[in-house]
Parts: sequence; C-alpha cells; structure tokens
Amino acid sequence: MPQTLQHHVKVLGSVATSSLTAWRGCMVVEAARAPAKPLVLYDMEGCPYCRRVREALSALHLDADIRPCPKGGTRYRPEAQRLGGKPLFPLLVDPNTDRVMYESADIVSYLFSTYAQRDVPTYYRAWPHQPVLGSLASMARGLRGLRARPARAADQPLHLWSFEGSPYSRLVRERLCELELPYRLHNLGKEHWSEIGPARRRIKAGPYEPIPGGKRARFFEEHQRVQVPFLEDPNTGAALFESAAILDYLDQQYAV
Repeated sequence: MPQTLQHHVKVLGSVATSSLTAWRGCMVVEAARAPAKPLVLYDMEGCPYCRRVREALSALHLDADIRPCPKGGTRYRPEAQRLGGKPLFPLLVDPNTDRVMYESADIVSYLFSTYAQRDVPTYYRAWPHQPVLGSLASMARGLRGLRARPARAADQPLHLWSFEGSPYSRLVRERLCELELPYRLHNLGKEHWSEIGPARRRIKAGPYEPIPGGKRARFFEEHQRVQVPFLEDPNTGAALFESAAILDYLDQQYAV
C-alpha cells in the first residue's frame, strides 16, 4: 500500500477514535489559569483513562509535561513508580500544590476545581459507558501508543502543539509515546464555534481570525496560521507541521 494511502487509513482510524470519545478535548470549555510550574503527566497515549485526563487538559487550555510510560518502557516507568508507589497510569504530579494523583476521575475533578474553580462539566464527567467506548476507541487505532519501541533518547524534551480530539495530532502523540520521547504538550484547542473543522476547511468561510488575546492568537502571530500538530525539537532545531512529515522525522531521528 502506498505510503500516502497508509497515512490516510491511519487518519481514518484516528477519526473513529475521536468519534467514539464524542470529540471531547476539541473545544475549550474554559481557559484556565496557567500554573506557575508545569503540570507533569505520566501517560500512555493509547490508555482510555489517560485519554480522559488529556481531554480535560485540552478543555481547560492547560499545558503539561508528558512523560511517556508505554508498556515495556524503561525511561519513565521507574520514576513514576517511585513518585506514586504504584505502576498505574495516569499519574499526575502538580508541583504547584505538591499533589501526586492516580485515578482519572479524581484527576479530572482536581483540574477543573483547582484551575477553573468549577465543577466538572457534564460532558467531561465519568459515566458507566465510558470505559467500554474508551476501549473501543483504543482498538480503533490498533492499540497504538501502548507499547514501547526501541529508540534513542532525546537530551531535551520536544514541544508539541496539539489538542486531544485532533485525529492528526493523535498519530504524533502515539509515536512520541512509543518512542518514550518526553515533550511539553501545548494545548491549542478550538476557542470558538467558527474554528470547528480542519485548518484548511473551517466551518466559517473566509480568512482565519483567532480570538484576540488567546493562545491561538499568539500562535497565529508567530506562524501566520493555526494548525496542529506542530512539533519543535530543540535537540535539532527542527520545526514541522503535517502529521506525516512529523512521523517520518521522529522515525528517522529517534527510532532504532
């Protein structure tokens, strides 16, 4: 199968994942107060419980330092167990409050109450059917983002602009997790209904105009477009849009 067609098939699988999770983690519910020190999330991209935490981070426009902990991984799993005492994920570490937390529902509640001073919206609460749909969503991607692959370590964390519901960004996050590459997750969720849709085919026709003063406006000012995923690698100086190009770069630079 040609490489371009293979990539389109991967994107379709990722669209299925977003659909099964009701496209949570796309729209910003409330732009939360950014903490003085970055949140740290020990995470498995393909884990449905980790996904719930990342959805909440996107909904709150909160960034986080991601420490990938895929099954079979050796770089951050021992560190996570030292901090929390158990090999369970997600694990959130908040150096601003000295909190170390397991359980996705507890973490989601903590994020909304601490950084938005509000209860968890109905859309983001834990419901009995979510574990089943979450597992199906992971299966739609062939359980990618769950198991470690041999890779060279990065001296410095990478930077990824993304939001949880983005099908294209998910492909990149999966690869970063599998390669155990740490990264600063810069959430760039949609701030207004007019931003719904892919970057080149938004629901609102005409030139793109981000909401003044927001994170998207700052990104637009620097790059003259707002499109995710966008990856910066301080180890090499690389800066890339387009998921296919980013995946090729990560494989060539870090995969063994």
